[in-house]
Amino acid sequence: MNAAVLQRRPTPMTGPGPEPVIRTARLTLRPHRLSDADAITGSLSDFAVTRMLARVPVPYVRQDALDWLVPRASGILDDWALAITEGDDVHIGTVAIERRHDRWHVGYWLNRYYWKRGFMGEAVAATLERFGRRMPGETIHSGVFVDNPASLKLQANLGFRITGCSEVYSFARSTMVPHVETVLALGDLRLPTAA
Repeated sequence: MNAAVLQRRPTPMTGPGPEPVIRTARLTLRPHRLSDADAITGSLSDFAVTRMLARVPVPYVRQDALDWLVPRASGILDDWALAITEGDDVHIGTVAIERRHDRWHVGYWLNRYYWKRGFMGEAVAATLERFGRRMPGETIHSGVFVDNPASLKLQANLGFRITGCSEVYSFARSTMVPHVETVLALGDLRLPTAA
């Protein structure tokens, strides 16, 4: 009996490749680890954070964090989900760029203790800039709940433009919530200027 040898054709890369480590003036963004589970659970147990996110359940428990982390830590996903740290390696938030419905979407959240310091704008800008180097010419979709003007301002400052409004189901709120849809051509990304 003869065994046939099948040759695999190289599959074209459709994503941005492995998650990078990105350093900014104040932050280090890195791939997630399973050891981030407790920090994520602590941050997403805060309703002030989760109420602005569509797909995060309440209550949020450690197993939810592990269910989210395992596929990311395994490296099997084509998406990016970077942990935000202040350089001390303590997880304080996330910036994710995911492929959904054949479009790239950016989403982000930050532990409430770190709000109003400009960290999120710095993290999202750096992530989009690096993603744009790997995926030039791409368009990034996003959006915010209408009662989140800080996030809408962050997106406007980076060059996102509003494309419409819809209603999105929020697991944390257990209801449909008005949602402003936004889009950014990566070539139009406006990076924050250093102070």
